Amino acid sequence: MSILKKVGIVALGGLLVAQFFQPEQNLGDYESVKGFLAETRANDEVETILKKACFDCHSAKTRYPWYSKITPVNYWMAHHVEEGREHLDFSNWANYSLKKKEHKMDEVYEEVEEKHMPLKSYTITHGDAKLTDEEIKTLVDWGKAAQAEYKVILEKE
Repeated sequence: MSILKKVGIVALGGLLVAQFFQPEQNLGDYESVKGFLAETRANDEVETILKKACFDCHSAKTRYPWYSKITPVNYWMAHHVEEGREHLDFSNWANYSLKKKEHKMDEVYEEVEEKHMPLKSYTITHGDAKLTDEEIKTLVDWGKAAQAEYKVILEKE
């Protein structure tokens, strides 16, 4: 047996064994974002857009596709979600200071407006997360209004 075949068999065996080890999944529920939605006055349309394009990576609830069970894809996804929540976690909104909330709302609508979010790597496998120009406008208008409310509160302090 050639060395290349031996290496291939060992690699395949390693990949098969790796399937038995899975990272922790983000299996919360949408209740965790209700406070954020209420506080920012998100209407049903905004909530629907956030649910399909944002919450998987930026809340305690992630919808996992079938291929998320395959190692090493599952580890890549887990890291991606963890990183997304480090930057912005709608489920943890109540723990943010007013200044941080104001700043995060600014980032939310700017990232969407500049089409940096949702990430291309996400929309490739989640076609429903691709935002239309109308949906972008809806999120930007909502984000600007929410940010303005936070600014008013901050100015009063």
